[in-house]
Amino acid sequence: MAQLEWLEGGITAVPGILASGIHGGIKASGKKDLALIYSASPARAAAVFTGNQINGAPVQVSMEHVKGGTVQAIVVSSGNSNVCTGEAGIKDARDMAKTVADLLRIPPRHVLVASTGVIGRPLPMEKIRPALPKLVKALSPQGGRNAAEAIMTTDTRPKEAALRVEVTGRPVTIGGMAKGVGMIDPHMATMLCFIATDAGVSQEALQPVLKRAVDRSFNRITIDGDQSTSDMVALLASGLAENAPLERGSRGLRQFSRGLDAVTLRLARMLVEDGEGATKLVEIAVRGARSRRDALAAARAVATSLLVKTAINGQDPNWGRIMMALGKSPARVEAERVAVWFGDEQVVERGQFRPGAKADRLREIMARPEFTIQIDLGIGAGREQVWTCDISDEYVRINAKYTT
Repeated sequence: MAQLEWLEGGITAVPGILASGIHGGIKASGKKDLALIYSASPARAAAVFTGNQINGAPVQVSMEHVKGGTVQAIVVSSGNSNVCTGEAGIKDARDMAKTVADLLRIPPRHVLVASTGVIGRPLPMEKIRPALPKLVKALSPQGGRNAAEAIMTTDTRPKEAALRVEVTGRPVTIGGMAKGVGMIDPHMATMLCFIATDAGVSQEALQPVLKRAVDRSFNRITIDGDQSTSDMVALLASGLAENAPLERGSRGLRQFSRGLDAVTLRLARMLVEDGEGATKLVEIAVRGARSRRDALAAARAVATSLLVKTAINGQDPNWGRIMMALGKSPARVEAERVAVWFGDEQVVERGQFRPGAKADRLREIMARPEFTIQIDLGIGAGREQVWTCDISDEYVRINAKYTT
């Protein structure tokens, strides 16, 4: 099995990737709000986008551009999502792509665009246009952290991950960055994430390997049950590692996939850990289900229950709420077969409170910043897991006055 070596530097840990992040005038706070990722050579590209029927102009433009299969740059704005802005929004997204393309001397169709922030407000293009040359000039092989900071909205810290893995005897690097700590629920990717690698991957293999990684990571997290209009995960593969292009079904692609899965899962867990107002990261691990699909449905029902999430916040081992959530899920559930553990302390046996369960021990486990709720449905061999967080007073405070 290929060994993973974790690296510093995020997306710019990948050879040939430059990045930058500056304040372009969108955020009144003066914080960074424009980011740029640039591949020194044209890269094969794949992307996964939101399934929300209301989606932003940048999503629509990037969907069109990625179909060409080649991308060399990604420009991102934060503080304004450019969603529900009509034809003017589409024009602004295209304008951002063309301006960056002209500055980098590449075709506009080789530029992806992403935006995140408040819905329904026109982009302040009078501020963004003059800032884009500065953004290009700021590109640096050490610019990953600046770019990761520039895509943040209510995030409290940047999210980066990078590693090196041996693929068919050659070391390749995979690095990425992500943002999104609210409006997070899995139907696609649930936030913005940009990943680069110097591995050579065939165009036919790139999209399936990205979709698989997204399904196992970003589609296994939830913060508040709402799905964003701007979700996007993009993967650029430059081939600078000079390995033979990885094909579908090959041993090399499996090795690469293991590294990509590790990067996306690390970033996904960072998102939940930094969820708006969150104080706890909790894994909901379901086994004994009729199928993997049932296991995932059961885990999601528990992970998205507001009553479960508030109990987690209050360190209240209210196992009845877990039983309720399991029962409302589409999974097959037979109450008399269900067992539940908080950490290693069993609280439910055969669908009822287990005599001897230690309340003090349960509260001690729930006081930790990270713990697991294990559930055995006692029916079959299906197992899955989802990562969630608690809902706190701070979440309400942040979102009650988001636009004011």
